[in-house]
Amino acid sequence: MPESGPTSIQRASDATHPAVDCFYVYPTVSGQSGANATLAIDPAETAVAQYQASRFSQQCRVFAPIYPQLTLKAIGDAADLTVANLAKAYGGVVAAWQDYLDHYNDGRGVVVIGHSQGAAMLIALLSQKVDGDAAVRRRLVSAIILGGNVTVPVGKTVGGSFQHIRACTSITATGCVIAYSSFDQPPPSNSLFGRPGAGVSGLIPDLKRRPTTGLQVLCVNPASPSGGVGPLLPYFPSAETSASLSANGAQVPKARTPWVSQPGLYTGQCMYEDGASWLQVSGPVHPRDARPIVKQTIGPTWGLHLVDVNISLGNLVALVGDEGRAYVRRG
Repeated sequence: MPESGPTSIQRASDATHPAVDCFYVYPTVSGQSGANATLAIDPAETAVAQYQASRFSQQCRVFAPIYPQLTLKAIGDAADLTVANLAKAYGGVVAAWQDYLDHYNDGRGVVVIGHSQGAAMLIALLSQKVDGDAAVRRRLVSAIILGGNVTVPVGKTVGGSFQHIRACTSITATGCVIAYSSFDQPPPSNSLFGRPGAGVSGLIPDLKRRPTTGLQVLCVNPASPSGGVGPLLPYFPSAETSASLSANGAQVPKARTPWVSQPGLYTGQCMYEDGASWLQVSGPVHPRDARPIVKQTIGPTWGLHLVDVNISLGNLVALVGDEGRAYVRRG
């Protein structure tokens, strides 16, 4: 396989005594028939938590509560996207967050992590329950909000979605947000992500809709928070352990290991053009590299949304480690 390089096995383990926690809110996965999912733990919820959140256990205690999310059926039917149904989904996340603070946090630092609908829920949660509360905000190690259209004033690092929680600009910044939507080409004018007010923005349960004039979607490169191009370190469940790879945009080799990583294949860079902001995923780096690459399986308006987390999962896990250590040092 030209330019692909040798293979090796990497061993990872959960942190023995992690100093910080992670609070994870999963994306739209429920195939139940109602507008809001029940609190039954279906295989889809288990699988997405494993694929997106389990590797963070190398750096933190991971909490992944079930919530009455809007189902796949509801997302596809405008009649189900009601204020009441949105409020029910969000109310479940708020209740889980409060239960975590009351019974498990014990003053520890916490990273919040969410993707797609989970990101929309966290934007509302941070805006309403954390951003304006200095005591709770001090516990925030960072917020990883992917595919959720966090906004800031054009050219700024704070404002828009949050008034106090600013963009992370280094690997040791704390109390800040990492946000992006990934594309392998510039988002079209009708893109669902990377544009203020588009796509998943409609799932943010905020009855006081804020204007989008003068705002842009925030992009923080997980491979280089200070800016510029950086190497992305993806982790995908291997073809041996997942039957959904063709559906989620990842094409990875079969392996006897639970995960497959492809170091040196992709680079990431935040781009701003024609009112859009996005993480430009470029690869292969070498023209003769024969390794399979991610694709826009559900069209250009979605970009690489389905792999927002896994395309840089190694970078994100490392960032949580760096930020967690910085948070503990600062007391």
